[in-house]
Amino acid sequence: MRAPISVVVPTLNAEPHLGACLTALMPGLEAGLIRELIVTDGGSQDATVAIAKAWGAEVVQGPASRGGQLARGCAQAQGSWLLVLHADTVLRPGWVGPVIRHLETRRAGWFRLAFEKGGVAGRIVAGWANLRSRLGLPYGDQGLLIPRALYAEIGGYSDQPLMEDVAIAGALRGHLHPVDAVAETSAARYRRQGWFRRGTRNLWTLMRYFSGVSPHSLAESYRR
Repeated sequence: MRAPISVVVPTLNAEPHLGACLTALMPGLEAGLIRELIVTDGGSQDATVAIAKAWGAEVVQGPASRGGQLARGCAQAQGSWLLVLHADTVLRPGWVGPVIRHLETRRAGWFRLAFEKGGVAGRIVAGWANLRSRLGLPYGDQGLLIPRALYAEIGGYSDQPLMEDVAIAGALRGHLHPVDAVAETSAARYRRQGWFRRGTRNLWTLMRYFSGVSPHSLAESYRR
């Protein structure tokens, strides 16, 4: 019987984080869960692609757009389940058992969020993120575990540069269930920009998206 999970990781100049992300997947490979690793790159100028190939990943390349990259990567996947992870997200030890149990549910799943060296501020932000997720809106940095058949049924990822995770969470409403494991993501951007400032910025971006502002306009504002 073939391993069930295709891991899909979108990247863009992810050299500092990619190795740790992939290392954390090794217990799943040893347990016979992971069938393949697909790194879908948006034109990295660093060693991201070389690192991915050294790990034995299939590398899919195309324009930099998170939604488009994920759509291309998932289209190449052969597994009956998709595990979508950001390159700066690490599954904490002990994730294999909960994932095995989750596979029996046939539902999409998200992982509890934690921040690497996030301190008190990180715990507060992660607590809000996990509450938001229980209300049906997990973000991409929490990982997404989804049956391939369900992914096809909802039409997959939209080719949009921002809010692709919000769009797919909306399509999965009623099908999302927490996985009893932790996805630890980098706190570097929060520390650099300030926890309150970045959190407020993310909330404002979400509100604008729900009000109908296009993802392309939001992405331009976000980059600025």
